[in-house]
Amino acid sequence: MNMIREWDWSTVIDAFPLIFKAMWITLGMTIACYAFALVFGLVWTFIRRVRIKPLQRLISFIMEFIRTTPPLVQLYFIYYAWPLVPYVGVTLDPITTSILGLGIHFSTYISEIYRSGIESVDKGQWEAATALNFSTRQKWTKIILPQAIPPTIPMLGNYLIIMFKEIPLTAAVGVGGMLLTAQKYGAKFYEYMEPLTLVALFFLLLSYPSSILVQKLEQKMNRRFDKKPGGSNNGKEVTAS
Repeated sequence: MNMIREWDWSTVIDAFPLIFKAMWITLGMTIACYAFALVFGLVWTFIRRVRIKPLQRLISFIMEFIRTTPPLVQLYFIYYAWPLVPYVGVTLDPITTSILGLGIHFSTYISEIYRSGIESVDKGQWEAATALNFSTRQKWTKIILPQAIPPTIPMLGNYLIIMFKEIPLTAAVGVGGMLLTAQKYGAKFYEYMEPLTLVALFFLLLSYPSSILVQKLEQKMNRRFDKKPGGSNNGKEVTAS
C-alpha cells in the first residue's frame, strides 16, 4: 500500500495554533527544570567539598550513576516505579516528575561547571577572605562566587540549550509540550508529518539564535578574562567592604 502523500498546508494552518500554544509549556518547563538544576548543582558542589572521604565517594558515585543513566529511564522510574517503592514511594504529577528528573540529571553536569569555576579562583583570594575575618557566608557570597560564576556563564548557557532540546522527553510521562501535542494531533487525524515538522521548526527557531548568542557571549567572556591579569581574580585585591 502506498503511504506517500503530499504536504498539506491546511493541516499546517490547523495544527499551528496548537503547537504554538504548547510551545509556552515547553519553554516554561525548560526554565523550571533549569532553575532547579542550577540550585541543585550548588548543593552537589558544596556537599562534595565536605572533608569526609566516605561522603565524598558516595556523592561522586551517585552523581556518576545519574550521569551515566539515560534521563528517559530516570523519568520513567520517578513516575512509574517510585510510587511502588515500599514505605517511601510517592506519586508525583507529570510536571513535578519532569522537574525532578531532568533537574537532578542536569544538576550533576552543572555541578562540575561550578566546581571548575570555584577551583579557578586564586588561592590568595581564599587567604584574603580568612585574613579579613569574613564569615563563611560572606566569603562565598562576596568573594568566591562573584569570581567563580562569570567565567562559567557560557558553559551554563550551553546546558540551557541542551536542556531545551531534551524537554520533549517529558512527553513520555504526559507533559503536554509541543511533542505530545503533535503526537496527539497526528493520532487524532492520522497526519503526523505536518505537526512534527512544525515542532522541529519551533525548536530550530528557538535554539539556533540562542546557540549563536551563547557563542558570542563565550567569545566576549574569553576576551575579557584574557585581557585582565591575575587569572580569575582579574588582577584585583580583595578589600573589606
